[in-house]
Amino acid sequence: MSDSAPLMIVTPSCAHSLAADIGKDIASGDIPHEAAGFFADLCRKVKLAASSRNADNANRDELERVLGRIQALRSKTVDQGCTEEEALAAAAKVAELLDRYGLSLSEIDFKEQRCSGEGVETDRRRHGPIDECAGTVAVFCDCRTWYEMTPAGTLRHIFFGLPADVAGARCLYVKVEEAFGTETRAFKRSALYDDHHTSQRRSATTSFQAGLGHGICAKFDKLKADRTTASLKTSGRDLVPIKRDLIEDELSDLGLNLTTKSVRGNKVLAKAYHTGRITGESLEWDRAIQ
Repeated sequence: MSDSAPLMIVTPSCAHSLAADIGKDIASGDIPHEAAGFFADLCRKVKLAASSRNADNANRDELERVLGRIQALRSKTVDQGCTEEEALAAAAKVAELLDRYGLSLSEIDFKEQRCSGEGVETDRRRHGPIDECAGTVAVFCDCRTWYEMTPAGTLRHIFFGLPADVAGARCLYVKVEEAFGTETRAFKRSALYDDHHTSQRRSATTSFQAGLGHGICAKFDKLKADRTTASLKTSGRDLVPIKRDLIEDELSDLGLNLTTKSVRGNKVLAKAYHTGRITGESLEWDRAIQ
């Protein structure tokens, strides 16, 4: 077919006509016998695909109607002028709809929220080992993150997502910064640091911080996996994909297209790195998370 050939839309009547033509061509020996089976299989796939798309659209429209109805019912309270009997009846209907469609109030609340973004200033002009933790903190808090350069030429991390998650990510990253400062100072007072020649101590510190960052990331990954498992056991539902879809939709509305940039790793001093890694994995974050 040439590049200028028109696109042909195959209707049911056209499909029957094509099937008849294929039968004639097979009988005359112009095309192989397998063509009939190929054409039938193609028609079946097209029909199934169309049916699946229609079903998905119908399900999506039905869900949106249900969500709208639940939101309207939830607004019926005594404070809004309803009688106590009417408010109780509305609450009972909400519970019925949630159970029938396998939804939760958390999902409804998520869909009513707008995403927000907050920045964390670093006062640094170059990337360091601590910056790798920003992505892990964002994943732990169900956010997206990226960095930008301020007018002053310093790095700023942006956390974007549902307001409570963003606030949590910002707070947690600040705690990670505090841990980096505390543990780095402790490392510089250690015998391992003193054992390095003065020309190697800067590299030893960077190696320790690289291990510390990787250890912290590994700890958060484990805590995230444990939390997801516990949530699935208690509720049977994973709310992370719902949050992710909301965030991606708002990023798209804002015209933001985020890309991943790889950072080349530097060679590290093994003992300093492993010390940092063990330190990072041993840190407890329960109080910060709560």
